[in-house]
Amino acid sequence: NLPQIPIEGTSLVYTFDDKNAKTQKLTQYYGVLGSRAIYHDGWKANTVHPPLSGWSDFSKDKWQLFDVREDRSEMHDLSEAYPEKLKEMINLWHHEAGQYHGYPLDDRTAAEQLSGTARPQISKPTDRYVYHADTLEVPESNSVSTIGRSWKFAAEVDLEKGAEGVIFSQGSRFGGLSLYIKDSKLKFVYNYVGLEEQMIVADQPLPTGNCVLGVSYDNESIAKEKHAAFGTATLFINDKQVGQKKIKIQIAHFSLSGEGFGVGKDVGAPVTPDYTGEHPWAFKGGTIKKVIADVSGEAYVDLEKEAIAAMMRD
Repeated sequence: NLPQIPIEGTSLVYTFDDKNAKTQKLTQYYGVLGSRAIYHDGWKANTVHPPLSGWSDFSKDKWQLFDVREDRSEMHDLSEAYPEKLKEMINLWHHEAGQYHGYPLDDRTAAEQLSGTARPQISKPTDRYVYHADTLEVPESNSVSTIGRSWKFAAEVDLEKGAEGVIFSQGSRFGGLSLYIKDSKLKFVYNYVGLEEQMIVADQPLPTGNCVLGVSYDNESIAKEKHAAFGTATLFINDKQVGQKKIKIQIAHFSLSGEGFGVGKDVGAPVTPDYTGEHPWAFKGGTIKKVIADVSGEAYVDLEKEAIAAMMRD
């Protein structure tokens, strides 16, 4: 029963109809880690705000003014030459920020924001998650966390002969994990930050009918200086071990937004190029009844690495 926030902004559909059309977006405000800026009709104003929290008062920030029609690289500050224009731009920033939820101002660093009070989530913290097929991906912030901890996944399935495709996946080509069937073999891949693909292939054939396909990871150590945790991953069919390998896993999130946890498909950038078929490499040849995730144990979150990742994506 909450009122919905409208989709703000200017549609770009008009650019599809006329590639030479002039922009219809005349105003854009910015607010990033305490820094503020506003663009309007060829002019841009921005603050000079220290990158560390507590070093400045917002009310004492210096504002700069640029005519980006003539000065695209913003080399010539015109704030002293056009004080009335600067005042107009500052007032416009406050108007836009008030209209589009730009308050309160917050100049905490990314690390401070990640280590502070967590953003309220729809789902409550738990050690056990149950996921079903034919649903949308669950964002990583709301789904099971596998970073730097022990975990186990069990998928209850009904397999036909020739079944193939993704059972479940989390993450993307830049880091993630996936349990899938290819060439009648159960496979598991842990993609470490997009640099190292660690694969386990079952040494036993897949059964048909009702069965449980699973994978577990037992964490043995965490090496912060190596940006990884180390342990043993084990592949199961009906609780029988069919593969095992020493792997390293991430100690920071797979992504800050976008890629999540999905059952029966991998809808984003694929965790592995080993999939067969076409995007989203959907499971076929049977039914995925549900996927159960158990993550008893403490999660390890490297706030510094997440902060660096946040800055790199700005």
